[in-house]
Amino acid sequence: MIVIPGRLSLAQCRRIAAGDPLALDPAGAERVAASAAAVAQIVARGAPAYGINTGFGKLAGAHIPDSSLERLQANLVRSHAVGLGAWLDDATVRLILALKAASLARGYSGVRQGVIDALLDCYRAGILPCIPCKGSVGASGDLAPLAHLTLALMGEGEVRRDGAVLPAAQALAQAGLQPLRLAAKEGLALLNGTQVSTALALRALFEAEDLFAAALAAGSLSVDAARGSDAPFDPRIHAVRGQRGQIDTAARYRALLEGSEIRRSHLVNDERVQDPYSLRCQPQVMGACLDLLRHAAATLAIEANAVTDNPLLFTADGAAEILSGGNFHAEPVALAADTLALAIAEIGALSERRIALLIDASLSGLPPFLVRDAGLNSGFMLAHVTAAALASENKSLAHPASVDSLPTSANQEDHVSMATFAARRLLEMAANTRGIVAIELLAAAQGIDFHAPLRTSPALAGVHAQIRARALFYAEDRYFAPDIAAVAALIEAGALREAAIGLLPSQE
Repeated sequence: MIVIPGRLSLAQCRRIAAGDPLALDPAGAERVAASAAAVAQIVARGAPAYGINTGFGKLAGAHIPDSSLERLQANLVRSHAVGLGAWLDDATVRLILALKAASLARGYSGVRQGVIDALLDCYRAGILPCIPCKGSVGASGDLAPLAHLTLALMGEGEVRRDGAVLPAAQALAQAGLQPLRLAAKEGLALLNGTQVSTALALRALFEAEDLFAAALAAGSLSVDAARGSDAPFDPRIHAVRGQRGQIDTAARYRALLEGSEIRRSHLVNDERVQDPYSLRCQPQVMGACLDLLRHAAATLAIEANAVTDNPLLFTADGAAEILSGGNFHAEPVALAADTLALAIAEIGALSERRIALLIDASLSGLPPFLVRDAGLNSGFMLAHVTAAALASENKSLAHPASVDSLPTSANQEDHVSMATFAARRLLEMAANTRGIVAIELLAAAQGIDFHAPLRTSPALAGVHAQIRARALFYAEDRYFAPDIAAVAALIEAGALREAAIGLLPSQE
């Protein structure tokens, strides 16, 4: 896969997270060289320039002699590598390497081509820096986590390769790579930037998309299992409201339910007038969630291509100007992540309500707790309790992180975004919602089985078959946690993504 810096797509980001081969289009190499040359000229002139020959943050007034510039950059990296907590997962680290390389390759950061190559060489060799997940407030870039990444390029710290943890110097030597020696500004360019928070948010976006698709399938299957009506999905209802996500989502529910024998069996002489909201209002709720996913995706697609270090160099007609700004402030990512949190929580909350409906015989018309000989068997009783617990956890986790700010660096950095935490907590939320939707898929498949010999729609029969390939009909009480885990793994693998075909921002 060849990526053009500044034109990286969400679909390409998905593939990068999965470890697809990666190369950067060389078209920007001339700008990279000009930018690096401009830094060399600034050093030669000796005039103070932030991050090139000065201290950092509150220490920006300290002038650094030329003989110490390389040491200045190395000291910056070592002093900032102070993260704590569990290491970021491999998929996230791959994205960070690629996003940082693509950003620097746009040619505004003043680094040599060798810095970009070092990032790509680690990606290609499967050398993944061990980056602690905690320690960034998402303001002056993701400083601490990016310092751990840069430390590994320098041959210090630890990395993962083929699942093994190694000293960075050893892993580089095994791959035939040399440790990177930083020139003026290069350490700052590597540490500044929103690539960690953006990578985490992208990972969460992709998981949210898969959850959305799985929940469309689960919700449709639940409609049929509960002998619900498809009238609420009529396009005329949604057209007069005009919400795009709602209109698009309703169309998918119609397509998924089309041809159901179960639905045809109760088109007449059904005494029920309206279904509960968890069935009837799915296009309204899930459509609103889709709108949030699309909004967040648009923000993250821009940020994945952004130049977010500081200061920046702009070259034209042989002249260079260095400008100090604040692109490292990750507020757009924080707000996008908080938006994703709402969508992930609501997808799970609605799914939990449908599980509650299905196990309630007075509402679903199915056997109590979806099992024969209820009383002797408890059926899905405690599976629903697990779903309720997960949905409740997500309510707390969905609290916006972006509204928090704690000044740092002696009040030089007096407003921060908290984007890194905002994005990082999404992966836990996604895991919770994945568990809820997995339980609903099992419950809905159980309900469908109780309607035999009537069949569900062809599209949903395919979903049902995937579930039954991993979890048998619940005939009597058994150890059920492995079944839930198996269906959750199905969701995580994206096996149900086709349920939302044409709707998801990162679909190719």
